[in-house]
This record gives sequence, structure tokens and C-alpha cells, in this order.
Amino acid sequence: MNNILLFFLMFCGGLAVAMQPSINSRLAQKIGFLESSCISFAVGTLALYIVALVAGRGSFRSLSEAAWWELSGGLLGAYFVSMTILAVPRIGTTAALAATIAAQLLTGLVLDTFGLFGFRQIPFDFKRAVGVGLLIVGASLIFRR
Repeated sequence: MNNILLFFLMFCGGLAVAMQPSINSRLAQKIGFLESSCISFAVGTLALYIVALVAGRGSFRSLSEAAWWELSGGLLGAYFVSMTILAVPRIGTTAALAATIAAQLLTGLVLDTFGLFGFRQIPFDFKRAVGVGLLIVGASLIFRR
């Protein structure tokens, strides 16, 4: 898969992530906060299970070989979805996403710098620091009331 296609797919993923909190928050108004989180994950799990069965190239049988922390992604995702459901009605979608993006970029910078989780190490440099710093400043400006 070429990098332009990957960039486009991630851009589409960003669109989905931007809409998801508002959609889940609307559902929460009807069924409740935790129930909305649960339904969000249940629908996503079912959809991914079907796609994995049809198009997957891996095997669920190898799950027993995974380390405990490699299974924590779902827990982290559930936390994120739940927190956005709480935050969006109170601080707005833009502020919630600004905080999310700033935290993601800062965390990404640390993960890349130290090559954590066994991925390629990408050196910390001035341009990356300024870029993340400006995004954090931008997020704080969006959040100010």
C-alpha cells in the first residue's frame, strides 16, 4: 500500500474520529453514558469480526501468544470513547478533539523518540518539537472560554 493511499485512509479515519464523539453523545442522551459506550464498541466489534472473517489474513488462534499489554488497546479505546461521550456535550466537539489531538501528538512524539513497543525509532528534533508545541498551544486556544 503506497503512502498517499495510507495518508488518505488516515485522513478518512480522522473524519470518522471527529464524528464519532458527537454521534455517541447523541445516543447517550437516549440510552445513557455507559450504555452508549457499550453499544459503540459492540457495533464496532461485530463489524470488525465480520470483516476479519471475510478479508482477514491473520488468525484468532494466535491470540494466546499475545502479551497481556497487547490486549489493552480495547480497554484504552473504551476509555477514550467513554470520555468523549462525557466531554463533547460539556466542552464541545472542537475542544474535546483539540485535547485529544494534542495528547496524541505529544504521546506519539515520545513513542517515536524512544522507539517504544518495538517500532522504528524516529529521532526527536527541533521541527517535531515546534510542531507538537504549536498544536498544544492551538489546542489550549480552542479550549479557552
